Amino acid sequence: MAQAAAAADAIAVPSGQLVTLAEVLLDEAPGQPGQPPQLWARFRFLAPQIARGTGTVSYDTAAPDMDHLCGTLALPYLAEHGMTAARVVISLSDRELPFGAQDPEATQFFEAYRPDGAACMWEAF
Repeated sequence: MAQAAAAADAIAVPSGQLVTLAEVLLDEAPGQPGQPPQLWARFRFLAPQIARGTGTVSYDTAAPDMDHLCGTLALPYLAEHGMTAARVVISLSDRELPFGAQDPEATQFFEAYRPDGAACMWEAF
């Protein structure tokens, strides 16, 4: 039953993998010296198909999915809520994990973006 509910809540991504929004976290990251903190919006998704060993989606396949999620879900979310974020972080995880938790069995992919109008500009970590 949980799989059926997850499929119903799935977000379409270029790879076709099953991706669902787990949570949105907003936090203030330190700015440059002398500058105020900046809002970071973290969009955390469950993506079971990225699991090591049993998954079928590699990072190279999932990277366009993260770009897509930033542009089609994160930016509209921020606009709808009247927020301006300095960075948007998109993360995919093969399992539910509390934010910041480490699990050596888990597979997680992350990308950071700088919102620029209606576009997400990739930011290297």
